[in-house]
Amino acid sequence: MSADAAPVRPALRAKRQGLRIAAAVAVGFTVAVANGEVLPFLAPMFAVQFLVASPRPLGARQAIGLIVLILVVGETLVWLTGLFGDRPAVLLSLLGLIYFACFLLQAQGKGGAAAFLVIVIAVMVPMLGILQKDLGESIILILFKGALGGVVLTWLAHAVFPDPGGEAPQRPATPSLDRAVHRALANTAILLAMVVLCLVDSRFSTAIVVPITVASLLNQLDLATSGRTAFGLMIVNLLGGIVASLAFAVVELRPTLLFLFLTVLIVALLFGGRAAADPKAGKVYAGALTTFLILFGLGVSPLPASTPDSFATRIGLVLFAIACTFCLTALLWAAPPAKGRNQSLAD
Repeated sequence: MSADAAPVRPALRAKRQGLRIAAAVAVGFTVAVANGEVLPFLAPMFAVQFLVASPRPLGARQAIGLIVLILVVGETLVWLTGLFGDRPAVLLSLLGLIYFACFLLQAQGKGGAAAFLVIVIAVMVPMLGILQKDLGESIILILFKGALGGVVLTWLAHAVFPDPGGEAPQRPATPSLDRAVHRALANTAILLAMVVLCLVDSRFSTAIVVPITVASLLNQLDLATSGRTAFGLMIVNLLGGIVASLAFAVVELRPTLLFLFLTVLIVALLFGGRAAADPKAGKVYAGALTTFLILFGLGVSPLPASTPDSFATRIGLVLFAIACTFCLTALLWAAPPAKGRNQSLAD
C-alpha cells in the first residue's frame, strides 16, 4: 500500500500548493477590494511570490525579515524620490544602481523572491510618488499593509491546506549565468528605459503595469532555452492580461464581492495550479498571475487616473511591454562568442 501511495505524494503536494496560491489570491484580493484599498493587488501579489518561492510556510524570522526589507527599501525610495524628484537624472541613476544590484543577484542565482520584490518596489514607489500624488495615504503605509497582508495570507493558506507530510522535493537551483554582469547591465538598461518612458510620456503616466511586466519578463526569460520557449513565455504573460480583461467584463455584469471572489479564484486556480504542478515553469505562471492581478486590480481600484483607461488600452500596454522586452533582450543579450570560432581565428 505504501508503494502505491508514494507516487501520489508529489501530485497531492502540488495540488495543495495550487490551492494555497488560489485561496491566498482570491481571499486577499476580495478583502482588499472590500476595504477600499488603493492597490488591491499588492497583498495577493506578495503572497504569490512567497508561495511560489518555497513550498514551506514562512518562518517568523523570515517573514519579519521580508517585511523589514520591503519597508526599508520603500522608505529609502520615498526619501530619494522626495529629495531628487526635481532632478530626474540623479534619481534615475540611483534607481539604475538598485536595479543593477538586484539583476546581478538574479543572474548569479541568488536573491530569490526578495530581489524581484525590491525591483517591483523600486518601480512602484517613484512612479506613484511622482505621477500619483493624491493616493489618499502614504506609500509606506500601502507597502506595509501589502507586505503584512501577503505574509498573513501565506500562513492562512498553509493552515487551511497543510503539507501532506514527507520530504518535500527540492526546487531546482537557479543557475548562475556566465556573463552575469553583462546580463545585469542589459536588464537594467531595459527596465530603466521603460520607467523613463512612463515618467516623460503622458500617455504612459498611469501605465505602471508596463515596467512591472517588463521586470517580471526579465525575471522569467532566464528559463528560456530557445526562441520557441521564449515566445511561449511571452504568450503566457499576454494570456494573463487577456484573462484580466475577460474577468473585468464578467465582474461588471454582477459587481458583488461573492462574484468577484469566485472570478479571481477560478483564474488563480488556472495559473496557480500550473505554477505548482511544474516547478521549473513556476516563475512563468506566477508572472502571468502577477500581470492578471495588476491589470484587474487597477480596473477595480479607486486609484485616480489622469486619462480614461479602457481595458483594451491596458491590454495594448501589456503587449507593448512584451514586444519591447522581446526586442531589447534580443539586441542587448549578446550571445557569448563560440570558443571554436575564436580558436580558429587565433590560429
